[in-house]
Amino acid sequence: MHAPHHSFFKDQPRAEAFFARWVGQLEALNHCTYQRHPVSTVLGTTVVWSLNAERRDWPALLILPGFRTGGLFWDFDNNLAPLKATHRIFMVDVNGQPSLSDGRTPPVKSLDYGHWLADLLDRLGLDQVAVAGASFGSLLGIKLAQVAPQRVRQLVLMNPGCLQPFSLAPRNLYYNLLPLAFPSEANVRKFLQAAVLHPPEHGLTAPALQLLVDYELFAITEYRDHTPKPYAMPPEELARVTVPVDMLLGDKDILFPCQKSLRVARRHLPTLRTARVLPNIGHGIETSPVAMAALAALLR
Repeated sequence: MHAPHHSFFKDQPRAEAFFARWVGQLEALNHCTYQRHPVSTVLGTTVVWSLNAERRDWPALLILPGFRTGGLFWDFDNNLAPLKATHRIFMVDVNGQPSLSDGRTPPVKSLDYGHWLADLLDRLGLDQVAVAGASFGSLLGIKLAQVAPQRVRQLVLMNPGCLQPFSLAPRNLYYNLLPLAFPSEANVRKFLQAAVLHPPEHGLTAPALQLLVDYELFAITEYRDHTPKPYAMPPEELARVTVPVDMLLGDKDILFPCQKSLRVARRHLPTLRTARVLPNIGHGIETSPVAMAALAALLR
C-alpha cells in the first residue's frame, strides 16, 4: 500500500507511558477492562480496543473515531453502556492519529483507507460489522463501504466530516486554532467547551473532562501530525455507497454545521435511510449519552 505520510510522537517511550496511565484511569472510572489488540495491518500496527470480543454470537460494531481522537473517547462516562449488553464492540485507534497505532497513512482521497479497514476486519476475524463513525471516522466508514460493501451491515455517520468543507466561520476558526497556536490546559478547555461539547446539555463529568483535556494537550504538544486532513467528498464518490446509511447530527456542531450536511446527504447518498438532528449536541457527538442511545436504537 502506498502510505507516504508519517506522523509520530517526539518521544515514543514517553507516549507509551502516557497512554498506559490514561487508559488505566479511564478503566478505573468506568469499572471495566478494555482488551487491547495490536493488529498487524497493511499500514503497520493498528491498536484496537474491544469489549465483549469473546461473545461471538453477538453482532459486531466497529467504531471509527474522529481526527485527533481515539476509539476510547466513545466510552467517557460509560457512554457505551446501551451497547455493552448487546454487541461486540471494537474501537479503532486510527493509524496516523495520536495513539499507539503506527503513524503511516495513505493519501486521504484514495481508497486505501478502505482497503486498510477491510484488512483490519480480516485480521480481527470479523466477516460483517455495523460501522459507526464520528467526523473523520465517517469518511473512513464510507471508504470501507466503497471497497468492501459486503462487510458493512449498516453505516452510521455521526457529525460526518466529509460531506462539506471545514467551516471557516470566525468563531469556529478561533476556538480550533487557539490551542494549536497557544497550547495550554486553559486553551484546550476553551476549545473543548466551545467547539466539541455544548454544556450543560452536552458535557462530561469532571474526571472524564480532565482525561479529554490531558489527551488533547498531549497530542497537540507531543505528536508530529503529518496525516492528510478530511475533505468534502464529491457527489460521484458519495453515489458509490451502496450499504444502508443512517445519520445522526448535533445541531450545535460549529465545525460542520448540520443543515448543510443534511442537505448534501439527502441529495447525494443514495442509500440514506434516516437522518436525525439531535438538539444541544456539539461536534463531539460520540461523547453524548443522548446520541449513544440514538445509535443503540438504530442498531437494533
